[in-house]
Amino acid sequence: MFRSKVSKARGTTGHSLRTRQLVWLAALTSVVALLYGTTTAPPAMAAAPGAPSGWSTVFSDDFNGAAGSAPSSGNWKFDTGPGSGFGTGEIETMTDSTANTHLDGNGNLNITALGSGSSWTSGRIQTPTANVGAPAGGKLEVTASIQQPSPASGLGYWPAFWMLGPGQWPENGEIDIMEDVNALSDVAGTIHCGTSPGGPCNEGTGISSGLRACSGCQSGFHTYAMILDRTNTSAETITFYLDGSAYYTVTEAQVGTATWQAAFDHNQSIILDLAMGGTFPDAACGCTTPTASTSSGGTLSVDYVAAYTTTGGTGSTSQALPGTWTPCAAENATCAVNGTSAVAFGANGRFNYTTATGSTPCTTGVFGDPASGVVKSCYSEAAPPATNIWSPCAAENNTCAFTGVMTVAYGAAGSYRYATLPGGTPCTNTVFGDPISGTAKSCYLMAPPPTFTTWTNCAAENGTCSFSGTHEVAYGANGQYFYGSFSGGTTCTNTVFGDPASGSVKNCYYQ
Repeated sequence: MFRSKVSKARGTTGHSLRTRQLVWLAALTSVVALLYGTTTAPPAMAAAPGAPSGWSTVFSDDFNGAAGSAPSSGNWKFDTGPGSGFGTGEIETMTDSTANTHLDGNGNLNITALGSGSSWTSGRIQTPTANVGAPAGGKLEVTASIQQPSPASGLGYWPAFWMLGPGQWPENGEIDIMEDVNALSDVAGTIHCGTSPGGPCNEGTGISSGLRACSGCQSGFHTYAMILDRTNTSAETITFYLDGSAYYTVTEAQVGTATWQAAFDHNQSIILDLAMGGTFPDAACGCTTPTASTSSGGTLSVDYVAAYTTTGGTGSTSQALPGTWTPCAAENATCAVNGTSAVAFGANGRFNYTTATGSTPCTTGVFGDPASGVVKSCYSEAAPPATNIWSPCAAENNTCAFTGVMTVAYGAAGSYRYATLPGGTPCTNTVFGDPISGTAKSCYLMAPPPTFTTWTNCAAENGTCSFSGTHEVAYGANGQYFYGSFSGGTTCTNTVFGDPASGSVKNCYYQ
């Protein structure tokens, strides 16, 4: 019965201003009470919990602020427009009005659906960038304390707390942490990936727990969470939790390594929304929603949203930037290149790529944010298929085989997409997207690191890498490197970095 979103531009809203507001004028409050009945605003729960031992907080919002105000523009942006264009069958119009989305003054975000029949408004907010991800060897937890909408008649209500990767859906990856439909007081956890329709992730339905009973979820706040576990990068998992208890797990083996990596081995945005109508609520009831009797003013209340990561002991990932790349700009500066070049943007082994001619701004606006909270840089290299730099490794729909972690370019005729991947990859549109439609493409492989033309060898394994100021340090050998940023130097040991190349004698390099 479970049906999910074909496209993730859905809308959401919070508690009705007409039913939850504590600061409106008394006369207006009286009118509201007549329209919707008197209610009490949900009390704020505790602040977002601090990071557990061994974890770090990478995002947090307690939704503190004046009653009736919009959520922090530093943490959230509005997605607006008609739901009919979202590909999910929903019928509301998403707005940036505080009538639909506002803080209640008690530490909650309220998203409210207003309307009747086929005319509804609601709201959706998401983090401005893809700001949270699990590092290789580590974990990501994304959690929220939420009270589900409780309208008198709820057919068509579709609240959601979810995540979405940058790029083309569904191969960019989607994780639905909490969904309910038709005010059933249920919960479903779902992933989306691969191709649509069908594919390894059964799109457009996804791989899902299905709707499960969520007792008391409309009358009080409950915690909904997801943990993406990459501690074993060849056997990764996503597990869904309700009030701290795991209820559903999806594994990398269920969808295949290439599909999983393309969907979940990168940062994603966090999204809160409240849609009206659509494929999921319609399928759940076997009817068309909303109906003439669906109540206006139902509200999704959110006390906090937080994200935490572990580092796997490295503070970085095993995604290595080949050392032949040349630094061309610090973050927020301009990377100038000769002719057409491949440009990588990031730090600590996490990079996003583009192909630039002449120059490109070195900003998250251009590249997205591959390493949230870290000062990043741009690096340039001659674009493929430049000889002596990029090695042809596969024609389209074949496998580019290699060992270690490498940068792979996919495309033709000056149009390429890039990924930093371990141990080989299918050379397909499913993995990379289609950089040049209608043209036969190939994969090219960057020579394995390190040639380190821009890096300084600073210590052998178990020695001390010393320098002044703050530098990025690479530790490893034979194409396998872990990265970290350090001030004044660091010991060059597995204890500090983890072991990127077990059994090999390693070195430290800095730049």
